[in-house]
Amino acid sequence: MIAIGPEPIDLAAMIAEVGSPAHGAICTFLGTTRETSPGDDRAVEALDYEAYLDLARADFEAIAAEARERWGPLRIAIVHRTGRVGLGEASVAIAVGSPHRGAAFDACEFAINTLKARAPIWKRETYRDGDTAWIANTPS
Repeated sequence: MIAIGPEPIDLAAMIAEVGSPAHGAICTFLGTTRETSPGDDRAVEALDYEAYLDLARADFEAIAAEARERWGPLRIAIVHRTGRVGLGEASVAIAVGSPHRGAAFDACEFAINTLKARAPIWKRETYRDGDTAWIANTPS
């Protein structure tokens, strides 16, 4: 499951997608909109995401392939929202099914960090005072 678009993220569907009788571990990461931004004391109202959709999907596929090359027989789901994402809502999710937990944890961390560093996705914060700011993606 590789997807990017305005639809809310269905983490249960992602978990079902990566589950397998051959896998003893499923690791997930869910990134949500928080009420403040690091280094900025203004209250955040929402995030707005824009993306180069075709290239982002290709990056997600490449990230999943790289993770399988490094950590073996994995099933990976990567989903990212576009458009407005309100406080507490999920904007990005990664799910990894693996025979062992170590590989699941490592591949999940690799996937989110690589996505943040590489995928053509841009984030604008909207603050409660009405101001907005484009925020750089960081891999950590």
